Amino acid sequence: MTSTEKILYTGKTHTTGGRDGTSTSSDGRLDIKLSSPGGPGIGTNPEQLFAAGWSACFIGAMGLAAGKLKIKLPADLAVDTEVDLAHTDGAHFLKARLNVSVPGIERDVVQSLVDAAHETCPYSKATRGNIDVAIQVV
Repeated sequence: MTSTEKILYTGKTHTTGGRDGTSTSSDGRLDIKLSSPGGPGIGTNPEQLFAAGWSACFIGAMGLAAGKLKIKLPADLAVDTEVDLAHTDGAHFLKARLNVSVPGIERDVVQSLVDAAHETCPYSKATRGNIDVAIQVV
């Protein structure tokens, strides 16, 4: 950690059983069953969890960008995120698409907010250059 770095929050989970197991958070707010994508098990999978986390974080980054421009975002703003688990040449990898809907705001303004959010969102930063990402204003 650098002298100027400040940890804002640390999410802690305990997972057992891998894709067909369970995961709980240290504060008890998360307690879920996991299942393989498309499998018969009940529960969610890591790709869904990643999509949900990225969507929420991206909306927060859009809010920060909108605040700087004194733009009020509508309550029905939505980010539909799709995370693909793909396989080629014996290797697994992820791909993602974020489809952003901001009713009532001009498309070019939304695009500028999306561009700013993609530069500042921690999930976007973590995936930049690592996975194929497509972001579209819908």
